[in-house]
Amino acid sequence: MTPDEYCQQKAARSGSSFYYSFLFLPPNQRRAITALYAFCREVDDVVDECQDPQIAATKLAWWRHELRNVYGGQAQHPVTQALQAASAEFNLPEEQLQEIIDGMEMDLQQSRYLDFKALSLYCYRVASVVGLLAAEIFGYQDRRTQKYAHDLGVAFQLTNIIRDVGEDARMGRIYLPIDDLQRFEVTAADILNARHSENFERLMSFQIERAESYYAQALAALPASDRRAQRPGLVMAAIYRTLLEEIKNDRCRVLSQRTSLTPIRKLWIAWRTWVRA
Repeated sequence: MTPDEYCQQKAARSGSSFYYSFLFLPPNQRRAITALYAFCREVDDVVDECQDPQIAATKLAWWRHELRNVYGGQAQHPVTQALQAASAEFNLPEEQLQEIIDGMEMDLQQSRYLDFKALSLYCYRVASVVGLLAAEIFGYQDRRTQKYAHDLGVAFQLTNIIRDVGEDARMGRIYLPIDDLQRFEVTAADILNARHSENFERLMSFQIERAESYYAQALAALPASDRRAQRPGLVMAAIYRTLLEEIKNDRCRVLSQRTSLTPIRKLWIAWRTWVRA
């Protein structure tokens, strides 16, 4: 199996909506974004699958070292070998890839966030940085596209947090800011014990509104000259906004179930958005 084939298998097996957003790209861009996505999956899996935080920290340290190998031309892992070619072709900064690992380390160090400002740093590291790297791969002419990529990354991560509240709680994590919980009179115990209530629905409606505001900011910031090049992000936004609508229509029942879209529906949204963009 070649490095590119390994990354392709990693991306397809995840079933993520990201996979559908780069189906229509030219081969060189598709290989690069798939390598970036596979890297994100690898380091995210370290945190999610290692129950011992010390072992997870050791594995993340290995990935840090392996990133340095990427920029020294000595990558060993199939993902970093693919990333080595992508970083050379699209000039991807090592510092930004290292910041993704910074975000994963936050999951080892804390499981609560006092306010949205604190959560924003996490969103930046695990999602906005990925958006900025993706924008480099897709190409842009206007630097305002970086603002679009940043805000779209925050919107994506907020959507993930909304969708995965119950799943994260079962791992002992609550990403919803503490001051938001207090404002809507929802306790950490309510979330950890999957107690759905009207207060919880109001809390989640507020989270959805915040995510939607970031989608709106991102789309407003995208210059018309870069819209065509940045179509993969627009595809992802269309899929994720549809997911938010489904969650809202289901009265935000995310504590005991994980709302998702079928593969055929994702493919339809992807094709429709790609053609119209």
